[in-house]
Amino acid sequence: MKLISWNVNGLRSVQRKNFREWFEEEKADVVCLQEIKITDEAIKKDETFYHPAKYNSSWAFAEKAGYSGLALYSKKEPDDVRVGLGIEKFDREGRWLEADFGPITVVNSYFPNSQRDHARLPFKLEFCAAAEKRLQALRKKGREVMICGDFNIAHKEIDLRNPKSNAKNAGFLPEERAWMTKFIDKLEWVDSFRKFEQGPDHYTWWSYRPGVREKNVGWRLDYFLVNKEASDRLKAAAHLPMVFGSDHCPVRLTLKK
Repeated sequence: MKLISWNVNGLRSVQRKNFREWFEEEKADVVCLQEIKITDEAIKKDETFYHPAKYNSSWAFAEKAGYSGLALYSKKEPDDVRVGLGIEKFDREGRWLEADFGPITVVNSYFPNSQRDHARLPFKLEFCAAAEKRLQALRKKGREVMICGDFNIAHKEIDLRNPKSNAKNAGFLPEERAWMTKFIDKLEWVDSFRKFEQGPDHYTWWSYRPGVREKNVGWRLDYFLVNKEASDRLKAAAHLPMVFGSDHCPVRLTLKK
């Protein structure tokens, strides 16, 4: 089973670039997209443009136009789909989408950005706590949970090119990193990429400033995290930095049959 996660920074934009060709070449079983920045009404106006052939489509839309939102494409129709965390201030921003496939629950998520002045850090940490509570509840039900998406957190110094100069910047704040450390180490969720790759210089986001991506001055913000009980399913994990169309690159998770 192959799963893909990609913050596309605008579904309308990426569709006009290489998205369709890339999508057809990958032939993934599940594709989770973040920051689709599109409305239900726009999709209904041109369904063939936004619904890949032979795939089911599930959505979580933001109330604010041109903001946030999630899409989940799957070859198989999900057994169940759930939108949101049940908390209005998060759900109106289209940040959480769950789909069940047999014993597996795939969670597509887009964690808030703390903002340059850290104004949304409290909101971000509240979201992290709510996400943790929901994920632990799924785990207690015996689900094999794969949460993917843009966490807007570079967990460790190895996860960004310039950790010292970014120590006080959103995405690398001590509070954000501490939550992720607790989630992975104490609650025993597995960072799938780090299970297979321990080395540096592996990133999933680069600034649009000229030359930044070419020099690989990036951050690792996009993850597949798996509850420990399901970690035996992990076969491979990879970043796809040569896929363009967004300031993020796709990340891929392959599961054993």
